[in-house]
Amino acid sequence: MVYDCVVIGGGPAGLNASLALGRGKKEVILLDDDAPRNAVTQESHNFITRDGVKPAEFREAAHADLKKYSNIVIQKDRVTNIDSAASPFRIHTETGKDYKAKTIILATGLKDVLPEIQGIHDFYGKSLFACPFCDGWELKDTPLVYIADGEFSFHGIKMISNWNKDIVVCTNGKESFSTEERDILAQKQFEVIDDEILRLQGENGQLKTILFKNGNELYKEAGFVSFKMEQAAPFAERLGLELNDMGGIKTDSQGRTSIKGIYAGGDTASGPPQLIIAASEGSKAAIGVISDFVEETF
Repeated sequence: MVYDCVVIGGGPAGLNASLALGRGKKEVILLDDDAPRNAVTQESHNFITRDGVKPAEFREAAHADLKKYSNIVIQKDRVTNIDSAASPFRIHTETGKDYKAKTIILATGLKDVLPEIQGIHDFYGKSLFACPFCDGWELKDTPLVYIADGEFSFHGIKMISNWNKDIVVCTNGKESFSTEERDILAQKQFEVIDDEILRLQGENGQLKTILFKNGNELYKEAGFVSFKMEQAAPFAERLGLELNDMGGIKTDSQGRTSIKGIYAGGDTASGPPQLIIAASEGSKAAIGVISDFVEETF
């Protein structure tokens, strides 16, 4: 069978793309390896009617929506290779299956790259977060630590200050701020600690202490951390797709990439990484696919 579209990635972008394609009378298969970026997240926010939803519940409800349509297939599998030179495209998976498709939507998302600090993964998504738009409201009255490790750290502090100005900044010995930025932080009365961090300590995902290599300790029960994002899957590089300035796959307004027939949506193409934005981008990519089918056949 040749599918009209293979959607790779079962996050909000891939799910919404599949829904729009199915309702657009296309034969679509959604390939999902069930390893979502928000697996560490306790609740998702800023999605109207779904504020505070658990990611697993969101996916379950989305799958229920998709299963209403007989022309949408959901398959748990990990894509290992895409042959873009074949016509139709050939998609190979970890289980040894091959799928043929006229078009592809890449919705594989991004992955967070956290600072290399002992214990940081024990608390990430539970009491240590990356996005103030997602978790700032819940932490608006809690004294915070901000672990600054990267060129966007100053911007991160500015954003967090919208919700909470009780912040101690830890640079972990890195040069994350310019002299001008440090002056501004001092004027705003943000304490900056430049000592290297030995490890983060706490229990059951609840942060308690930041222990520094010099023996000093900072007691904080919550905070944010600067992070980097990179493509969660290698397909952009392997296919030679053009990237944007943020490292996402460059697309036009309807998800078309630099290769005809390959589209991208969600975090893999653009940010910020928000549930509702990713879903919207997936829908736009699906509209791009359907629009191009119509143009070719009308």
